[in-house]
Amino acid sequence: MNLHVERVLDAAPERIWDVLSDWERQAAWMPDVAWMRVDGAEREDGARILVRTRVLGVPATTDVLEVVAWDPPRRLRIAHRGLVTGWGEWRLEPGADSTTRFAWDEHLRLPWGAAGEAALQLYGPVQRAMLRRSLRNLAAIVETA
Repeated sequence: MNLHVERVLDAAPERIWDVLSDWERQAAWMPDVAWMRVDGAEREDGARILVRTRVLGVPATTDVLEVVAWDPPRRLRIAHRGLVTGWGEWRLEPGADSTTRFAWDEHLRLPWGAAGEAALQLYGPVQRAMLRRSLRNLAAIVETA
């Protein structure tokens, strides 16, 4: 499953990056995250992050993320290494008057072949809505600071 959402935020890329890279705080603006914990000392490129993920609002699985690209304040890519595999990427492009175009891509796979793909397709509209809600929540944080 491939997902893409984007939004122009009324904040500088550096301000947004500060919020994005505060791993433990991501549960405050991502509705599908119950909690996040960095596993080890590394917090940037190579960091390993444990994420308790909600499915339909219920904490269901602990996923493992690994930071595979770290280019502040422009690009952050993680690899999904748990039950769900694939990658996610955030790209920040500065705009005029301290605005930033924020793009979010997720490319996700489940095991179980066609059954896993079918499950992701069925859940896709829920996940897409969750990404849009996350962007609204992120905007509320970075645009009021």
